[in-house]
Amino acid sequence: MRKARNFTPRFMVTAFVAGVFLCPSGFSLAAGSSVDDRIQKLEQRIEQMQKQVQQPRHIDWEEVEKRLEKLERQQPASQGGETGNMVFFRGGGAFATGDRSGEVLTDVGGASGFNKGDNGYYIGAGLDLVLSKDVWGMLSKTWVLGEIGVEYKRFNSSTVRSATSTLTGVGNLTTKVEITQLTVSVSPKILFMEGSRLRPWIIPVGLDFHVISPPSGDITVLDVGAQFAVGAQYRVWKALHIGVDGRFHLAAGETDTDNSFGTVGGYMGLAF
Repeated sequence: MRKARNFTPRFMVTAFVAGVFLCPSGFSLAAGSSVDDRIQKLEQRIEQMQKQVQQPRHIDWEEVEKRLEKLERQQPASQGGETGNMVFFRGGGAFATGDRSGEVLTDVGGASGFNKGDNGYYIGAGLDLVLSKDVWGMLSKTWVLGEIGVEYKRFNSSTVRSATSTLTGVGNLTTKVEITQLTVSVSPKILFMEGSRLRPWIIPVGLDFHVISPPSGDITVLDVGAQFAVGAQYRVWKALHIGVDGRFHLAAGETDTDNSFGTVGGYMGLAF
């Protein structure tokens, strides 16, 4: 009689394998639960990102304007921007506070007459250099420039009896004598209304150095003084500017000649 074989282990293995193939979902329950959690978290993250995109961001318009102003200042003058630097040429009428007739070297009077004229013309040129575009942080849209200028004036020219020929006996008895003056000045110029085509300006006080001709009665050819000015300029096109100005030059008066005078005229400038 044969012994019955023990089929229990084999049967258990077979049943396990069959269960895996016939019911795989039972073994993926734990894994499936983890995937669902991850998907849910991902959906929440996407919703948060969408809210951040749709939410309007705060814009500091004041900071934007400051940056735009800075870019405009850096824009070259050839492209319409303003640098503050300029070379200019000017001219107009010159008016002395008194004539120089009766001096030793201007005329000797008599039948030949006197050199009495005190009105004439001036021509000059100069250079503006920017020092500050906000008065060193004290005043916005207001610039401070340094102006360096040179100016020639002729107040009168008359044919009169020459003092030189009278005293030395050499040369013609009468000759043409011109009353002229050369001025070199250094001045601070305050320029208003940044960003506007029309910009007024003032010179509160500037320093003058005068060379007078003929020399005064005490044979002095140099004099110093101060100038005060007001004007305005208009940007016509890109770097081209035109302007008007009026000035009064007050001489120190240490000579026997009053070298004070005023000027009114116009100028043309090229920014760079």
